[in-house]
Amino acid sequence: MADLNVAYRNFFASVSGKRRGRRVAPPRFRSRKDNRQAVRFTANARFRVLDNGRLRLPKIGDLRVRWSRELPAPPSSVTIVRDAAGRYFASFVVQAPDASLPAVEPEVGIDLGLTHFAVLSDGTKIAAPKFLRRAARKLRRLQQALSRKQRGSQNRRKAVVKVARAHARVADTRRDFHHKLSTRIIRDNQAVFVEDLAVAGLARTRLAKSVYDAGWTSFTAMLGYKAARHGRVFGRVDRWFPSTRRCSTCGVIGEKLSLNVRSWTCPCGTVHDRDVNAAVNILAAGRADRPTPVEPVSVSGRPEQSAAKQEPTGSAA
Repeated sequence: MADLNVAYRNFFASVSGKRRGRRVAPPRFRSRKDNRQAVRFTANARFRVLDNGRLRLPKIGDLRVRWSRELPAPPSSVTIVRDAAGRYFASFVVQAPDASLPAVEPEVGIDLGLTHFAVLSDGTKIAAPKFLRRAARKLRRLQQALSRKQRGSQNRRKAVVKVARAHARVADTRRDFHHKLSTRIIRDNQAVFVEDLAVAGLARTRLAKSVYDAGWTSFTAMLGYKAARHGRVFGRVDRWFPSTRRCSTCGVIGEKLSLNVRSWTCPCGTVHDRDVNAAVNILAAGRADRPTPVEPVSVSGRPEQSAAKQEPTGSAA
């Protein structure tokens, strides 16, 4: 009931304009077809993590656990979740102090894209893994098999689980990639600056599938909380800042570039790689208005280009 009250408060605050961000939909009851389940145990329930690595839950007993890491402190609660793929997870709430990393000299600007997932201001280019695109053939086959099963039958329920497992494998692989890359960037750089992308706007274009496959929002969120945890600086540069068209050498803003133009020459004679030049400009803009850790950067500028991220036409394939 408490969760329902919170949901309605958020909905009415969104309708009245008191809540920032996108419009919140009214709450609704969970579908009977949703096979996800969750249960939470607090300290009063007397759950225990045993010395042999098992988890003791009231009225359930001792459960074997495959630990992803050691708990940094005694947990105050645990939530057992069964996802759509039939997997069980234990999520613990613990209170642990932040661990600052040793200070380093490098600072980096990051230009996110679809041709390359990320281009760093030092010239490093990280290829886009395209996890969903690579799994599309298997997902299509499983979805076709699901559509042939009779509704309400046991075989259809089994097919639903198979589809959910395939999607979960894609999501887990993407999350693992984001975690490893964000950890490496935060560890190697004292300050990290990214462009504030209009993901919601891009989701309404023909590049929507590739945008969701890239997962920019979750990646930048990881950069933000890891920077706060380890004492690094993280900032976002205004999406209207002309990072692509501005010459990082002389500062002249050139003409609008076609999406298939990946390099251009400034009147000063400098030849720019489109993405590397944007990353260098993002770094310079972040340094010009350096924030405190995890505070967003606001670089003023007139709308020089579309809020949507510009990428070549063939990058969605």
